[in-house]
Amino acid sequence: MDRRQFVTSSALAVCALQAVSLTKILPKTYSTAMPDWLLAMIVQNDLGIESLRSYQVRDSGNVAFGGLKDGYDILNPHSTAAIIQAGACGLSSPTSKFYRSTALLADMNAAALYLIKTQHEDGTIDLLSTNFHSTPDTGFIVKRLAMSYTLMEKSGTPGVEKVLPNLKTFLIRGGEALSRGGIHTPNHRWVVSAALTKLNELWPNPKYAARIEQWLGEHIDMDKDGQYNEKSTFIYSSLTDRLLITVAKGLKKPELLDYVRKNLNMTMFYVHPNGEVVTDASGRQDKAVIGTLENYYYPYRFLAIKDNSGEYAAMCRLIEKTAGPKTGAFIDYFLTDPSLWVDLTAEKPLPVSYVKTFPNSGLVRIRRNNWDSTLIANNPVWFTFMKGTAVLQGVRFASSFFGKGQFQSEKLTESGKTWTLTQKLDGPYYQPLPKEKIKADGDWEKMPKTDRQQSEVQILETTIQIKETSEGMEIEIMTKGTERVPAALELIFRPGGTLKGVSKIENTKDSWLLKNGTGSYSFGTDTISFGPGLALHKNVALRGALPAMEAPTVFITGFTPFKHVIRFQ
Repeated sequence: MDRRQFVTSSALAVCALQAVSLTKILPKTYSTAMPDWLLAMIVQNDLGIESLRSYQVRDSGNVAFGGLKDGYDILNPHSTAAIIQAGACGLSSPTSKFYRSTALLADMNAAALYLIKTQHEDGTIDLLSTNFHSTPDTGFIVKRLAMSYTLMEKSGTPGVEKVLPNLKTFLIRGGEALSRGGIHTPNHRWVVSAALTKLNELWPNPKYAARIEQWLGEHIDMDKDGQYNEKSTFIYSSLTDRLLITVAKGLKKPELLDYVRKNLNMTMFYVHPNGEVVTDASGRQDKAVIGTLENYYYPYRFLAIKDNSGEYAAMCRLIEKTAGPKTGAFIDYFLTDPSLWVDLTAEKPLPVSYVKTFPNSGLVRIRRNNWDSTLIANNPVWFTFMKGTAVLQGVRFASSFFGKGQFQSEKLTESGKTWTLTQKLDGPYYQPLPKEKIKADGDWEKMPKTDRQQSEVQILETTIQIKETSEGMEIEIMTKGTERVPAALELIFRPGGTLKGVSKIENTKDSWLLKNGTGSYSFGTDTISFGPGLALHKNVALRGALPAMEAPTVFITGFTPFKHVIRFQ
């Protein structure tokens, strides 16, 4: 099945029951017939349950009985919690093959007991890849398992009343940790707050609310662009949206939804024509990754319905089209809130032709229907260009200037219809130390360069100007200062396409020269042309430059003073 195609027809054949018959078999909590998109999620979730069960330790004599291993064969609480999370969705969904399954319930109980066994005395769990006795990672699990508790309690599964106390034990102990434990990152505050909100809905406790208020007292970390501190457009921005919605609903704080709206409004201008999200300015591990918008589906759907928003409805449709199956990761959000099952309002057009500046992120977005470009400050990759499925995923410039010539500009300035990036480097030499500062033992480390007079100082200034043309984008690179410094411009394309008009550089995996004229990169039916070329040398691994990426890369090379204009269309 095409993962980028929303499952609305063939995959639903197995569960395409008439709405009237569904209503007859739905439990009291589901008095409304489930929509097709949710039925598709249930089918997907069933497959996930089957996979998770294959990783569970089933030997009752094993000390790890009930736990789940990850892909590295390591038992861990996150994988173990996943079978409870997915299983609760199956137990409570009438169209699931696991609906009210006592066999699955037994596996979930074993998992809950394993979680209790691995939980520390302070109520925390470990994220074995990095965090130990971790309050925030406990929060991630507790929030979703509290939703699982609700689904299980209302599922009507025989024997569930004997399993829920075990899950409650884990959750209550986790609540103790969340009520006093610390965090690492900005979003962790909202992870903890959202988890405590879900616990407070199940078992109201003043200390839960007090801790939430303490974190909220630090205010939401949003800038004027509508972006959160971490600028993590694929992972943590959407996570924060979901968390703030949870707190806003659970504690009746509708003012928190304004932050979510601002972020969702900003995100509409971070969408590539192929449905991917711009990740180049992220401050976290999703920086420059290829990411689609599935993580935003719940926030957009929640507010599309609440606000009767045509723009948010259109974003939901876009996500269904470009990342539909991946939205199933949030099935528990939708099963626990049937108000989200209603049809969306009529769509309104999304922005597809614009120039939008986000100064706090040091980013400019230019889109013209089926092509777009992103300009980025404070980043060695400062330009991207996409035409449909053809992707120039980065442009970099470097010189061999004293081993520090990788270009990166702190600022991106705009003048009229031109954007400018600049860098100034110096390369000094050093004179002998004054006699009074010479160390008797001759230890070089005790005689710092700051005590030495500089001489023969070399300067290299680079200016890059970018502007839009009638058919695409144009970049002009100019240097002044020290001469005869080797320089190279890198055009880094996404793997999988076809390059034409370029020459392979011998003894390299996927490096090419554009010697003259125009080259092209095609992926499917989309093509990006670029040029003119220049190839005055073949040194594409300049000292001090970042290593080549694992991607087809075209180089334009020369010497300073370097002056070259290249166009993309």
